[in-house]
Amino acid sequence: MLTLATLANPHRLRVVAMLAGGRKYVSQLARDMGISRALLQVHLKKLEAAGLVSAQLEISPDGKAMKFYEVTRFSVHLTPDSIAAVVPEMTGADTGRGHEEGTDR
Repeated sequence: MLTLATLANPHRLRVVAMLAGGRKYVSQLARDMGISRALLQVHLKKLEAAGLVSAQLEISPDGKAMKFYEVTRFSVHLTPDSIAAVVPEMTGADTGRGHEEGTDR
């Protein structure tokens, strides 16, 4: 279940929570979250690939390109089987290695 694995990261949960209040452009979202734009872009790409956020490029009145993100409507139905399917991905249980702090698979 790609949605559950994507939302397993605390940064991505924060992104979804912040966008729940309305769309934001990347620079503003990065400032609000207190993280770099580069790190934010990594998480936004994963959220977008999972269909949890969408992006729209707009040109500001002064000619700057601004990429806005917003949450797409989604619902997650959790079952014991769906959780069991993603736990190895999140913990490294399938390889016998623990999940390293600050890394993402």
